[in-house]
Amino acid sequence: MPAPALLQNLSQRHDLWWQFTVRAVEMRHRGSYLGVFWTVLNPLLMLAMYVVVFGFIFKSKFNAFPNETPVDYSLAVFMGLILFHITAETIAAAPTYIITNPNLVKKVVFPLEILPLSNTSAAWFHFLISFCLLLIACFLTQRPPSITGLLWMPLILIPHIMFTIGLSWILAALGVFFRDISQVVGFVSQVLLYASGVFIPVSAMIKVPALWAILKWNPLLHTVELSRHALLWNKPIDLSYLSYTWIAGAAVLVVGGWFFKKWQPAFADVI
Repeated sequence: MPAPALLQNLSQRHDLWWQFTVRAVEMRHRGSYLGVFWTVLNPLLMLAMYVVVFGFIFKSKFNAFPNETPVDYSLAVFMGLILFHITAETIAAAPTYIITNPNLVKKVVFPLEILPLSNTSAAWFHFLISFCLLLIACFLTQRPPSITGLLWMPLILIPHIMFTIGLSWILAALGVFFRDISQVVGFVSQVLLYASGVFIPVSAMIKVPALWAILKWNPLLHTVELSRHALLWNKPIDLSYLSYTWIAGAAVLVVGGWFFKKWQPAFADVI
C-alpha cells in the first residue's frame, strides 16, 4: 500500500485511532496514585533540574537578546525539552510497539499501523499539556508571546508531527526484526538531546564548522530554534529552515508509511 493510500486508510479508521490513543495515555499512568497529573509534574521536575544545573550553576545563556535572565533561559530550555521528549519517547518505545502485541499482529483485519500512530499521538497529547504550562509560565513571568508568534506555531509543529509519525513506523517495523534496537536507543536519545540545541545556542554550534556541517541536517534542531523565535524571543522566522523541516517531515512520513507496509506481511512469521 503506497504511503498516501495508507494515510487515507487511517483517516477512515479515525475512531480506532482515537480509541488506541486514549488507551496508550491510560496505560502510561495505570496503577499510579497521581495518574495523569504526572504529565504535569514530570516536565516541571525535569525543567527544575536542568535550570538549576545549567541556569544557576553553570550560568548558561542563549544570548538571544540583551539582559537575558535565568527565567528567559528556563523558558527556552523548557521549549526545547518538551519538543525533544516527543522524539525521545518515539525512539524509545517504537521498536516494541509491534512485538508487544502479538495477538493483534495475527489478526489479518487489524491495521497494525494504528499501534505506532496511537502511541505517538499519546506523546503529542503530553506535549500539549507541557505546552500549555509553558504558555502559563510566559504570562506569569510577564513574557507573553505575540499573536504572530502563536500563529506561527502550527506551521512549525506540523512538520515535527509528520516526522515523529514516520519515525515511529520505521522503528516499529525494524524492532520486529532487530531486537537490539531497544538496547541502543538510550544512547541515541542522549546524543539527540545535545545535538538539538536544547541547552546550547545554535550560534555556538555554527562557530564549529565541522560540527555544524552535521547538526544542520537535524530537523529537531531547527524546530526547537524556530519555536523559540516565534514564541519566546519574538524574532523573525527563517523560512529556509522552516521549509527544510517541512521537506524532512514529509519525506520521513512517506518513507515511514511505505517501509512499514512493505514489511508488515512478514511480522507474523517473525513474532
